[in-house]
Amino acid sequence: MTAIDTLLAGLFDYAGLYPPASLGMLSAVNNYLEYSRSKHGSALGRFIVNLDRLEEIRSIACDSLENFKLSVIASENGDWAALAAQIGAGLPIDAIEIKCSEPLAIESIAKQIPRGLDTYFEVPINANVQPALVAIRAAGARAKIRMGGVVPESFPTVPAIAPMLKALAELRLPFKATAGLHHSMRSMHLLTYEPQSPTSIMHGFVNLCCAAALLYFGGDVEEAQHLLADEDPTAWHVNANSLRWRDRSWSTEQLATLRRQFFISIGSCSFDEPIHDLESLGWL
Repeated sequence: MTAIDTLLAGLFDYAGLYPPASLGMLSAVNNYLEYSRSKHGSALGRFIVNLDRLEEIRSIACDSLENFKLSVIASENGDWAALAAQIGAGLPIDAIEIKCSEPLAIESIAKQIPRGLDTYFEVPINANVQPALVAIRAAGARAKIRMGGVVPESFPTVPAIAPMLKALAELRLPFKATAGLHHSMRSMHLLTYEPQSPTSIMHGFVNLCCAAALLYFGGDVEEAQHLLADEDPTAWHVNANSLRWRDRSWSTEQLATLRRQFFISIGSCSFDEPIHDLESLGWL
């Protein structure tokens, strides 16, 4: 595959049920099926759904469920027996996502999750999260970080994100990112689809991918901050064999390693927006 194909393969977990899209189940299911059959369907990852809505998606998707890969959002005290029962009944669940940053709770929950699932623990982006990351690593799980939301204050700062990525890289802890990553490059956008939506600088998913690559392959935090903050689309270039940011470049093989071992996916309530952004850059 080319560098861009490798970077995008299964990158976008579809979260159309969640804000700011907040679609109904039927619309979200139909969108996922449409995206999976589209020209850039290889960029589509899992369908994100709450644990308490699994029967709903089963009843709506019906025979089309064989075309889904589900990632389930659950609370710390989720009904793990019900989750196991759904898996046993053939629901195509291959990941679970839980917001939890207390090390002992992470250890306990990880032991109760049905075997064979990729388990993600969502943790805050701050300087006190190291014990949680160590616990996630020890449990054989993965981290999840939140990069934005529907209000400006939900977006973490560049000086906070870069050390977080460095900590993940040093632990060789795989992670996914979610929220506020609809656009390729860091730039100003509306935060919802409402006419009176607030605006904010949103982090670019290409910025984030490249910052993760930089740190995973030995770069430093200061350079990662410059990369995350870069709003100049002309600073990036992509060809069949590499992705380059200014004087840094990553080969297709390195990007494959990055995606397989470290930067796993992005949760996004939009699939069209990131694809259209890349088309406008001439990358697709």
